[in-house]
Formats: sequence, C-alpha cells, structure tokens
Amino acid sequence: MTTASYEIQGQMVALPVHVRNADSWAAQFVVKADAAQKIVDPTGLAVASFAGRTLVNLAFVRYIDSDLDSYNELAVAFLVRQHDSASGPGVYIHQLPVTQTFTLEAGRRIWGYPKFLADIEITEHRNRVSCTLAHEGTYVLTLDVHEGGPMRLPNRDLPTYSLRDDVLRRTPWEQEANTRARLGGASLELGSHPIADELRSLGLPKRALMTTTMRRMRATFGPAEVV
Repeated sequence: MTTASYEIQGQMVALPVHVRNADSWAAQFVVKADAAQKIVDPTGLAVASFAGRTLVNLAFVRYIDSDLDSYNELAVAFLVRQHDSASGPGVYIHQLPVTQTFTLEAGRRIWGYPKFLADIEITEHRNRVSCTLAHEGTYVLTLDVHEGGPMRLPNRDLPTYSLRDDVLRRTPWEQEANTRARLGGASLELGSHPIADELRSLGLPKRALMTTTMRRMRATFGPAEVV
C-alpha cells in the first residue's frame, strides 16, 4: 500500500488508515433492482441483481479507536457489480453521515466518500441495539437490530465505490471481526427527511433478509482509485 499522507485540520493522516477498535451493526433488505438502479445510475455502475431483486444495506458503526478519531457513522449502501466485469461484487456507498468534522473532511478528501455531519445516537439495550439518525434538526430514521446471531460469517472485504464531484472512486479495505448473523432481526422506522423518502422509494419490506453484528472490528483503508 502507498505511504501517501494528507493534512487534515492541521494533522497528518497517512495511508493506510487504521481502525483498531469498532463495533458495527447492519441490516440487509431485499428491494426491486430497478428502483435501486435509479439511485445508482449516476455512478455508471449496475446493481448486482437476481430475479429482479437486489440488496440495500443499512449499517451503523461506532468507531472507538481509529486514525480518524472516535465517531459514529451510518451508511446506506448498495450491492453493485464492479466496473470491470471480470471482478466480483462491490459496495456503492450512497449516504454516509458522521458525527465529527475530522472524519468528514478526511473521508471526502482521501476517498471521495459522501460524508456529511449529522446526529447519530447508538443505544444498546439488553438484546438489541438501535441507531437514530437526525440531520439539521430533522428526524430521518431509527434502525433497531437484534444483537448477535446463531450464524458466523467469514469476512468479505468487498471494495467500496463512492461518487463525489462526478468522480467515481474504488477503495480497497480489509477487516478482521467476529461477525454474527441472523435471519430477519431488524425493524426500521422512517421520518420525513429526503433520505427517508428515498428509502421509501425502494419499497423496503417490513422484514430484513439478515442482520449482522461485528464487535471489536479492526480494519485498514487503502488509497482510492479513480475509475
């Protein structure tokens, strides 16, 4: 990996960027591929579909110790085919609100991630974890997931795609985590924000296909490639 570095708010950030400890929860929903494709279209990518369906992933992360400090994050992401068809699937990061300005600037400048500042509250209950997102005082959504699950999943480090200023970038990353999964196990409430309206346009089902939990996640993010 490159040893390039960036000056962010007076601090030097070297690549690869390391995450030493984070917790992550996610819910995967099956939606109509044509509805998802309308959102993905500006990238020039195609959603990865089967029988007219594809996956949208809603994930929230508590970064505890990382090169970009501590913060919360929520992602709206789509499973896509990589731009070079010989490769496997990738993940298009469509929305990426965060709670701190340092990671916001770093994410935009280094990888072109669509980060913006928002209020993200992660609350742990006895057997579940909930995330509430608000933006500029407007309630967006609450995602509630059951903690853990009976299935253990291998790590799959799918490259991420991002679109910023009409430039498409692909970013490799690697992670280590104990990933537990269960079928279903999530509930989603949507507010009146444009992001909530966009999610409604997908025709989200009431039941998630699967939910996943990653505790004590470690990860490295390499340089972005313009494609």
